[in-house]
Amino acid sequence: MPSMYSFSVPIFQRGLQNLSAYLDKIEAHAAETGTAPDELVSARLIDDMLPLSGQYQRASDTAKLTIARLAGIDAPRFDDNETTVADLRDRLTKTQDFLATITPAAMEGSDTREVTVSPGGNKIVFLGEDYLAKFALPNFFFHVTTAHDILRSRGLAVGKLTYLGSFS
Repeated sequence: MPSMYSFSVPIFQRGLQNLSAYLDKIEAHAAETGTAPDELVSARLIDDMLPLSGQYQRASDTAKLTIARLAGIDAPRFDDNETTVADLRDRLTKTQDFLATITPAAMEGSDTREVTVSPGGNKIVFLGEDYLAKFALPNFFFHVTTAHDILRSRGLAVGKLTYLGSFS
């Protein structure tokens, strides 16, 4: 039976790698079109949604906070002040560095660990397995998908295979 570790850390790592690949696409697009790559960092899908930077921040936060909650440890804190592609790349690197410190042993028993979150001020208590499957992973992929959609709506050559990432 797959472990909580295998259904969390590697999945978050892959999603963050895919977000990093999007940053490469932004830089390539900017070079091709003569635009500033950092202009896209503040792009939004629609006015009442977070900009691209916010999507990256929330994906990063979801990855690190989920693992910290499940492992019963503190997550690193990052200021949400990214305004450039380089800033977003740095945030992804810091998140990946944190995830790399987590071992399968650190996640043992996390399927039954009680996790409490308060989205929008609404307190929800989960058991770890339900938290991961029904809240954390869907939330993470919502923000990865929204980042994809922002870039796609701005004319970048990103498609389903970009979203799925490299299989090598």
